[in-house]
Amino acid sequence: MKIKEVTDVLASFAPLQYQEGYDNAGLLLGDPNRELTNALLTLDATEAVMEEAIARGCNLVIAHHPIIWGGLKKITGSNYVERVAIKAIKHDIAVYAAHTNLDNVRNGVSAMMAQRLELQDCRVLAPGKDLLKKLYTFVPHADAEKVRAALFAAGAGNIGHYSECSFQAEGSGTFKAGAGTNPYVGEQGQRHTEPETRLEVVFPAYLERPVLQALLGSHPYEEVAYDIVRLDNAYEQVGSGLSGRLPQPMEEMDFLRLVKERFNTGCVRYTPLRGRPVQKVALCGGAGSFLLKQAIAAGADAYISADFKYHEFFDAENQLIIADIGHFESEQFTIELFYNILTEKFRNFAPLKSTIQTNPVNYL
Repeated sequence: MKIKEVTDVLASFAPLQYQEGYDNAGLLLGDPNRELTNALLTLDATEAVMEEAIARGCNLVIAHHPIIWGGLKKITGSNYVERVAIKAIKHDIAVYAAHTNLDNVRNGVSAMMAQRLELQDCRVLAPGKDLLKKLYTFVPHADAEKVRAALFAAGAGNIGHYSECSFQAEGSGTFKAGAGTNPYVGEQGQRHTEPETRLEVVFPAYLERPVLQALLGSHPYEEVAYDIVRLDNAYEQVGSGLSGRLPQPMEEMDFLRLVKERFNTGCVRYTPLRGRPVQKVALCGGAGSFLLKQAIAAGADAYISADFKYHEFFDAENQLIIADIGHFESEQFTIELFYNILTEKFRNFAPLKSTIQTNPVNYL
């Protein structure tokens, strides 16, 4: 198995097009066509993790946080980023990162947090915009099902938890074949009227190329008429954070103790209690202060995330409890997520989980 086969599975689960503009997810170092020995899963690709990969015979390190964020003008080993790059290249180790793209998919990092608290009825807290497109095409009645099936196979037609969604309407199309054509129906030089089905399907914008290939490959006409429009709809399956409900309401301090236990954190920083039970919970892996307003708007009783600054705690304004559990602690289950994605796809593949504690923060 080649490295590319593994990274393609991760990119299918968390498309690179869903990463934020500042991010640098994807294959950062290494040859994607190299034969895979094994993969080491980690939150951070540190020097110690690279040493572990060498010792355990892994030529692929899969990390949540990219080791390279911006361009490297020099690689002299003057800092840990450069030293990791040198070690990876020297030992032919590829490094792949799935960061904000993994944060932004419905079953990604925040979903792993939600599972720890057994949250129910989870929804994306801040659904993404400008991520969907719609295809309209026109096809002879007899070929409509073949074209529809091809579009579904290419990834079109998914709306929420429903798949194979489409709309069709019947009408008549006209065309006149010019010189040098070989019309599927009608004659050259004569206007032809053909009973046609108009098909409509929604698809994620990043799938435009395969969807168009499926359309053109299955459609019987030489020249295929179609329209693609960008939708303003929020994409409920992609975006930042999640909200959900606890199985039962909990007293505030009991809830905070549960959070401390389930996330195995040495410290929970929280805002003043409100004297009300907690049941609806919003959460976001990593630095999530930017979602506080959305958590309040969703009616959450508590918001679990990390990296809140001092003055940002005031922004809760007694409308919910902010529970800051630490950056590493909120994302620690990403290793398990990587493992689940890969072992579900490759039944005979057993990637290794790093044993290195990469959290740079200690608690006294």
